[in-house]
Amino acid sequence: MLSLLHIEQIAVIESADIRFEPGFNVLTGETGAGKSIVIDAIGAITGGRTSRDLIRTGARRARVEAQFLHVAPLPWFEENGIAPDEEGTVLIQREILSDGRNTCRVNGRLVNVSQLRDLGRQLINIHGQHDGQQLLDESYHLGYLDSFGELDGQREDYAQSYAALQKVRRQMNSLRLDDAEKARRIDSLTFQIGELERAHLEEGEEESLTERRTLLRNAERLIQAVEGAHFALSGDDEREGAAALIATAERNLAGVSGMSVDISTAADKLSELSALAEDAAELVRDLRASFDFEPGELDQIESRLDVLYRLKKKYGDTVGEMLAYLERCRRELDEIAFSSDALAKLEKEEAKCLAVAREKADALTAARKKAGTELEARIQEELRQLDMPRVRFQTDLHPKAGEGLDETGADEVQFLMSANVGEDLKPIQRIASGGELSRIMLALKNVLAENEAIATLIFDEVDTGVSGRAAQKVALKMAAVAKNKQVLCVTHLPQIAAMAGVHFSVEKGERNGRTYTRVERLDREGRIQALARLTGGEHITPAILAGAEELLRGGAERQ
Repeated sequence: MLSLLHIEQIAVIESADIRFEPGFNVLTGETGAGKSIVIDAIGAITGGRTSRDLIRTGARRARVEAQFLHVAPLPWFEENGIAPDEEGTVLIQREILSDGRNTCRVNGRLVNVSQLRDLGRQLINIHGQHDGQQLLDESYHLGYLDSFGELDGQREDYAQSYAALQKVRRQMNSLRLDDAEKARRIDSLTFQIGELERAHLEEGEEESLTERRTLLRNAERLIQAVEGAHFALSGDDEREGAAALIATAERNLAGVSGMSVDISTAADKLSELSALAEDAAELVRDLRASFDFEPGELDQIESRLDVLYRLKKKYGDTVGEMLAYLERCRRELDEIAFSSDALAKLEKEEAKCLAVAREKADALTAARKKAGTELEARIQEELRQLDMPRVRFQTDLHPKAGEGLDETGADEVQFLMSANVGEDLKPIQRIASGGELSRIMLALKNVLAENEAIATLIFDEVDTGVSGRAAQKVALKMAAVAKNKQVLCVTHLPQIAAMAGVHFSVEKGERNGRTYTRVERLDREGRIQALARLTGGEHITPAILAGAEELLRGGAERQ
């Protein structure tokens, strides 16, 4: 249940705290006063779309907070590692920044908008004016029926079988080439495979060739440098090198090192230096011996790298990618060569998948027929309570055209109605008036809500086109729903407002050249004044006030 809603810097609402109660809550106010902003704020904390345009002019950010009480242990909490407190309280916060970014939290833990939307769908169901237009769109009718029949699991099971069938068919289509196209593809693959195989590609060879080329291009400089180092360290037949000279110095001092601590220290250092010099000389000798350059080797490397360059332009940016491409070509060539055998196997697999999909589709159709009959009876009863006893409602279930299957099953669903006795049933979008649509949608939503664990239902001006006795029936229906669910209703009808247990007034005013919207919970006298305004507009007479008081008293008696 939604207990507290805090709105800050959203449109014309600078700050508002609205404390909702269990049962029937209504919001009334003049057109443009800001009632829809309250619904937008609730939409925001349930993961609805927002934009920077919601932020009040001059503010840097907007904020909405909502406290929910007695929240059931929904699977969402375990899946996301967040839990209500011990009393089942959940606090949702959403901050909208001027750069378009959003920050969402559930009980202090950061979540993304998608996670918030999944949670919001399980906490609140918002029914807006556009829902009536959805009723006119046949594409929604199948979803309504499946929701009523609680067939989502069965529909998903069928959808998986249909997806398996489509996967097999895609594989079959990839093998079905005409003879000319097949010959062209075989020629192309054969040429590409031959070109790559003749190149004898090896993983990592380009890197090693590039490194060797760099060495060869600088061979003269390298040889001169190494030769110079070798001469300096090892000398030649005529002169001793540094290693030999250091060794001689070390021997000279070693013979007298016992005569002085300083001489002994110098001798030790020369001994260490002699060992290091000898190691360096050996390293340079090995390096000198490793320089083995064959005549013409650089030309061979340049030629090989040129081959790799040309192949890379056609088959991949690296040798690894070209080898992967070669393997794909080989597989495709094998598939084409043995496509007849593969196609025969896939055709058998397709037949099996189709049989499974049809079996599950038939079972889904049977479940939908049963649900359709139950839905008709429930809607008829709801419409009778909404002062539409002569309206007939029917769910028309018929097979899909063509093969008869798609991802939703084998059925097309259309809602039919007859508004008058003796008239044929016709598609609902062709004959329903605005007021009839509102009541049919209300009936449908009430029936669907019975199967949902959602504790809070919001009706945003769904009473459009309804008046008189029909308005009274709609009010009674909402009050009945509010006995088991928390109901929040934005309305212009005094009959509905009078039935509520809690009444909020949304009023717009000006202060210091700025527009402000205020949300106030009304006491009994305030409710009488609000009902009188809904009934008589600006010219409120004692008779209108008396009528408003009588309406409020009657609403309390009917609750």
